[in-house]
Amino acid sequence: MNNIIGLVNGGGVYLADDQWTFVDDEVWVTKSRPMILPLDQWQKLDESGTGVRSIHGVWLGPDDDPAVLGPISGELPIIALQFPSFRDGRAYSQANLLRTRYGFKGDLRAIGDVLRDQLALMRHCGFTSFAIRADKCVSDALKGFDGYDMIYARSATTPEPLYRRYNRGHQLATPTEEER
Repeated sequence: MNNIIGLVNGGGVYLADDQWTFVDDEVWVTKSRPMILPLDQWQKLDESGTGVRSIHGVWLGPDDDPAVLGPISGELPIIALQFPSFRDGRAYSQANLLRTRYGFKGDLRAIGDVLRDQLALMRHCGFTSFAIRADKCVSDALKGFDGYDMIYARSATTPEPLYRRYNRGHQLATPTEEER
């Protein structure tokens, strides 16, 4: 993966030196380099009790249940969620569940058919890094963070809906009895 964008201080930046190696087939897994492994391969790692699983991340396909990672999500450095097609939005739900229900705090990466138009919504669902499709320009994709930042509903990154944020802002601006 070389087209990686990450969020730094709320804005997107190109991550030229991304440490993660994406694995989509059976490979010899070692402690020498951090990898993002398919769920079934990652689950088999610690059967030997070597502890090698703790330095690797896992990726979930659209049919994988994020509840499998719920109890151990705090131990994972990265979870990648696959978008097999830009029309397939199941990873948005998986991301929201991992952030809100299971309390995952690590790097949440979007992989697969990831395009510029999806980035703003992905950020609100809790994604923090994005593997842009190989045939797309990273500098162009970075522009996907420029617009559509304010959303009305609550999200993984903004737990209060807009009307509550708006009302709270106006309540703070209303003069108190003493100020009148």
